[in-house]
Amino acid sequence: MKKENQIQLPILRSSYDNLTKSERRIADYILANAKNFIEQTVSDIAANTGSSEITVSRFCKKLGFSGLQGLKIALAREIFSPDETVYQDISVDDNYDILAGKIFKNISDGLQDTLKLLNFKDVESAVELLSKARRIVTYGFGNSATVCRDIETRFIRFGIPVQAYCDSHQQFTSASLLNENDAVIAVSHTGESIELLESVKIARKSKAKIVAVTSYARSSLAKLADISLNGMGREVHYRSEAVASRLIHMAIIDLLYTGIAIKNHDSYMKNIGKMRKVIAQKRL
Repeated sequence: MKKENQIQLPILRSSYDNLTKSERRIADYILANAKNFIEQTVSDIAANTGSSEITVSRFCKKLGFSGLQGLKIALAREIFSPDETVYQDISVDDNYDILAGKIFKNISDGLQDTLKLLNFKDVESAVELLSKARRIVTYGFGNSATVCRDIETRFIRFGIPVQAYCDSHQQFTSASLLNENDAVIAVSHTGESIELLESVKIARKSKAKIVAVTSYARSSLAKLADISLNGMGREVHYRSEAVASRLIHMAIIDLLYTGIAIKNHDSYMKNIGKMRKVIAQKRL
């Protein structure tokens, strides 16, 4: 996506890599002319982007809208929000006061983007699925592996067996031994890691349910999953988008964790009481 375009539209950012060449022309046109786009007809847009009206319609549907009007309404909510600001990149001349402000602001904006991207019915379904699981395994590599280990550390409090696998051979072995009562949480920024996709395919053959946490709504991982939860961080020059998205994905996991805790309040509180009692014995 063109970096000179300063308007950050999560609807486009999460789908851009899966667009065709002609659809990317439309996306780039929106980024460069967002406010004018809202006032234009489908014929205007087709003419201005060198596309056909059918391509414009297909583009809107690929983004999840029934037509052009739905896309315009969604864009208007983002463009004209009083809180809408451009993302701030980092300069080698920034002092730590400025660095902190920019980094924290970009994290905050990434979280706000994710609020616009998340389908909360899918969140509810994921909470229901994970609450009923006999056991939970979580798969991820690199930065996503830290999210997986966080899931393992926290979800054990529910009394459900949970384990993080960040090695492909262990993932393959684990996935082959799952069944229809088990759940996989697969975490990937791009959703295109070959080994992770293979692990998920094996888990699906074992009839396990798959919850994906990824930045791209139309990634291969999202398509394989029973439920896909999508959130993306803001990219800055000295931190990759994948690193920023790690924090966003952890926030999505926090949402799932809290939802499961609320859904199973009594058993959760009993488990927390037991946990605090034994941990207290390890303190002075």
